[in-house]
Amino acid sequence: MEFGMVDIWNHMGWEAKAVALILALMSIWTIKVTFDRVILYRAARKQSIDFLPLATQCLKNNKLREAVELAKKYRKSHLSRVIAAGLQEMQSESDDGIEGGLMLDAIRRAMDRESILVSTELKKGISSLATIGTTAPFIGLFGTVYGIIHAFQAMASSGSGGLASVSAGISEALITTAFGLFVAIPAVWIFNVFTGRVDYFVLEMNNSSSEMVDFFIKKQNVPVRGQGMGAHAGR
Repeated sequence: MEFGMVDIWNHMGWEAKAVALILALMSIWTIKVTFDRVILYRAARKQSIDFLPLATQCLKNNKLREAVELAKKYRKSHLSRVIAAGLQEMQSESDDGIEGGLMLDAIRRAMDRESILVSTELKKGISSLATIGTTAPFIGLFGTVYGIIHAFQAMASSGSGGLASVSAGISEALITTAFGLFVAIPAVWIFNVFTGRVDYFVLEMNNSSSEMVDFFIKKQNVPVRGQGMGAHAGR
């Protein structure tokens, strides 16, 4: 038996090939999620950078409706969605004649709800990377264990002994473990990178929510009740 990848594949049993195919599907899914999240995060970052100076100018000039319309043009920005939720809630509460602390509480809740929705969308597919990183080595190990059992059964059936008689079967078995590690390591690394990125996005949304609440307090001259706004997280 030759020990090239094609030769090993040709000599693998259907069980080992099934394990390899499962791992290949996991690898393809990891690539898909990676490209999807990278595109989304880049769009969120770019649109947020473009949106914030324009929104700040609208708020300074007290053009709240213009700020809401502006936010609709930057729907991929995580910050625009949170700010728009607060502004829309303020307009709704003003139309209903609600003012003061009740309005402030409603605005804060609206921005909190939008932050949760946005963070959930940003995390979409990331948990599957953790699952792949955890299970891929064990799937590969299953293929290895089965391959070794198969190799020793073949040796027992032929009545021959020695390493040479089982080397082909063992090399076939170990390839699935190597493939499992090859799939798992990038998945775990990418999961950690994306988790850190989402945490940073959440921090930015919390900061923007706090700043918007401060803006509404100054605009409405609302006295802060209870524990107040709390400390702002650093950017």
